[in-house]
Amino acid sequence: MTTTTTAPDAPFALARYRDDGRVRLGLAVGERIRPLSSEELGADGLNQFLAAPDWDRLHAIARSDGPWIPLAEVTLTAPVEPRQVLQTGANYREHVIELVAAGLTQNSDRTPDEAREFAATMMDDRKANGEPYFFIGLPAAVVGDDVPLVLPTYSEVHDWELELALVIGKEAFQVSREDAWEHIAGYTIVNDVTTRDLVFRKDMKEIGTDWYRAKNAPGFLPTGPFLVPAPFVSASDAAVRLDLNGQTMQDASTSDLLFDIPALLSAASQTHPLYPGDLLLTGSPAGNGQHWRRFLRDGDVMTGTIANLGTQVVRCVAQKTDGAS
Repeated sequence: MTTTTTAPDAPFALARYRDDGRVRLGLAVGERIRPLSSEELGADGLNQFLAAPDWDRLHAIARSDGPWIPLAEVTLTAPVEPRQVLQTGANYREHVIELVAAGLTQNSDRTPDEAREFAATMMDDRKANGEPYFFIGLPAAVVGDDVPLVLPTYSEVHDWELELALVIGKEAFQVSREDAWEHIAGYTIVNDVTTRDLVFRKDMKEIGTDWYRAKNAPGFLPTGPFLVPAPFVSASDAAVRLDLNGQTMQDASTSDLLFDIPALLSAASQTHPLYPGDLLLTGSPAGNGQHWRRFLRDGDVMTGTIANLGTQVVRCVAQKTDGAS
């Protein structure tokens, strides 16, 4: 099976594609791709390469003759193999204001206008005095957009959250904001799918959020299809857009992040090392289904684009009642 793919606007990118039952690492240039051997990569695998990426080496290969294949003839899958996935919550001001105003809050006594005012004040104070908020995703939920998004039957409020994701290069542990950029190998697209009615515990509200159940169903982290080297991405002002069945739902810029990329990486690295190939999601902007009162349904198609990272197309299917997909 092949998929319609829009290549990133970059001199080259890394990608992984399916080939006779296995997944191969490839170098994508324009509308074509070629396999990368360990000898050409100069490393035993993708994460080993990302630990000390030699982009000049790949740039030379990108300009050479070789076994190039049209992108249209391959099936791309997730371009990364992370050991860890860190997600960032509430990192776009308007996104949080929308969610609180829509009723996703532990306090149901406020009117929508009161909730919006409360959330706006909270976010402004958080930007001035707070710290990033992280939680952990399961690497097993990371898939390519070649895999349909199966919507579990236990809820009807599965939501989209398009996000710019950092791909860690050199191991990062307790790094400063000033040094943070040195630990970013590249960027990719992630749709951090969320089941809204599972975010807050109902049996004991004091427990708070339950991100495990709300965000880690199979395939709930569609990723890629490209890993674009950091030098080719203006990550501090990257356009983030998600269309649902051709209608724009999210349209923002990473310039609106409450905590910018160096702040996020530095803060995340203070607790535990981030390893080569790990993903650090930066948060999702306003325009989720919770705001539109429109959640994912069987047959929906989500098209996500971020800066020059290419295009991600995710197709939704209903879970069969017998539990099979």
